Amino acid sequence: MQIEELNMDSVIPAVESGVRSSATLPIHVRHVGREALQAALMSGREQLLALFDGFESALGRDGLRIGFDPVLNLPLWELGHIGWFEEYWLSRNPDRQRGVACDPGASRAASALPDADKLYDSSNVLHAQRWVLDLPGVEATRGYLAEVRESTLCLLHDSGESDGELYFFRLVLLHEDMHREAWHFMAQHLGVDLGLAMVGRAPKPIGAHGEWLVAGGVHALGYDGGGFAFDNEMRAHPVALDEYSIDRAPVSWSRFLPFIRSGGYETENLWTAAGWAWRRRQERTHPVHVRPTERGWQQRRFGEWVALDPDTPALHLSAHEAEAWCRWAGRRLPSEAEWEAAALQAAGQNEPFEWGDVWEWTASPFVPYAGFAPHPYRDYSQPWFDGRPVLRGGSFATAQHMKHPRYRNFFAADRTDVFAGFRSCTLMQGQSPLSDGGLSSAL
Repeated sequence: MQIEELNMDSVIPAVESGVRSSATLPIHVRHVGREALQAALMSGREQLLALFDGFESALGRDGLRIGFDPVLNLPLWELGHIGWFEEYWLSRNPDRQRGVACDPGASRAASALPDADKLYDSSNVLHAQRWVLDLPGVEATRGYLAEVRESTLCLLHDSGESDGELYFFRLVLLHEDMHREAWHFMAQHLGVDLGLAMVGRAPKPIGAHGEWLVAGGVHALGYDGGGFAFDNEMRAHPVALDEYSIDRAPVSWSRFLPFIRSGGYETENLWTAAGWAWRRRQERTHPVHVRPTERGWQQRRFGEWVALDPDTPALHLSAHEAEAWCRWAGRRLPSEAEWEAAALQAAGQNEPFEWGDVWEWTASPFVPYAGFAPHPYRDYSQPWFDGRPVLRGGSFATAQHMKHPRYRNFFAADRTDVFAGFRSCTLMQGQSPLSDGGLSSAL
């Protein structure tokens, strides 16, 4: 049976409704024009600055220079980087109207902020170096962002409506979306609440239950149409899929907790070799941000311990923990092709298939599709084709217009600061749940 390829303009609002989130845009932001882009840019910036106010309130201005962390960025550095990225690819970019055909090495005018390239260029300023930079103060950084944004909106007003002319405006919008979500990760990691500007504080209880039998066929993995797409999504290609049964929603705590109680964290043969080594290094006996108490399990939400809702998706799980649960349950993680095909088919067939409240680990490594060609922002995908797993979906902290069934996220398998969980599939015929194929076994 041929798996139907769906028109994305009609699919996205339906998918977003299926995620139980309001779909306020008539079509996805990847396809909208100048007016909708301006509204999204302004709304996102308002939230960004309010989140930064939350960091100031929670940490104090001295606290904006938090201690070194291998995953987090300094809030003050990150704020400046967001402005620098926008300026670098828009007002300083003489080739911006060419979109993906832009020459990334084209000579640029000076930044509005002296030495901005030496401070905020994430491709050249090493992570550890960001802690020792002499950064501009809060007012100067806010002023820089305001000046850059004024230039951006003027350029957008005068821009044409073609995909090439709008490419960098869309990229800047989605880049800022990613950083706002990362600030939610950071706030949870630091145990602080950023106030009313936060998108949310936890996923909603799961509404869809059971499994869905998805017919086999050929799925076009990736995208080659109009509008905006990230470089790692491009080059659609056919993938043959056998019939498979997949969870209609991510695994809930009510399904994950029995794995803990049964000794899953102490049973080596439930883990891959890499996963077991990680668990031992971490001395982990249960997921991060949860704890057992005499009154039941609790969950830490931005510094506050609350009763864990067993009907919500399990989250803050590493890929290793997701794989171990699957072995214990006699199941497996879906490949990214299976996840994408299910999400698209569910939208077209009105099948319950909940996604978008937690990022979902898949069994697929993050590799380039055949014929991959990097877009002008060379470091978005290329440096990370190192075998780390693909995640699909989105989280409760992801901007609604960022969520897309073809979007490929990618984090190292041991990350637990991400709002990540998983869903599972039945084993393929002849497949053992204890095989050590791990994350490299499914494409």
